[in-house]
Amino acid sequence: MTDSSALDPEDRKIVTLARSARARNGVPEGAAVRDETGRTYVAGTVDLPSLRLSALRTAVAMAVASGATSLEAAAVVSGAEAVAEEDRAAVRDLGGAGTPVLLAGADGVVRVTVTAG
Repeated sequence: MTDSSALDPEDRKIVTLARSARARNGVPEGAAVRDETGRTYVAGTVDLPSLRLSALRTAVAMAVASGATSLEAAAVVSGAEAVAEEDRAAVRDLGGAGTPVLLAGADGVVRVTVTAG
């Protein structure tokens, strides 16, 4: 576990945004990504009959649709024990293999940080 107060302030911000999206929307996951300019994109799980996207893939899609060309970091708040490979692949596609992905629990405590690669 990572003490959230020990995180870089910008990383703590995206964890907080992801946590807020999860709580506000009542969805299983919340996610936030930060692009190369410092802009953030926040999303929750999309679960429609015709469209299912994880929160992280939705946040990456929002970044791309808004013109982001790279990512600095990503955060997911989830009950999952690991970041899904499909989610890491979406981050890797935009940010590169070394982009950090923080996985936090509902309490906002980062359990693990992995790279997109």
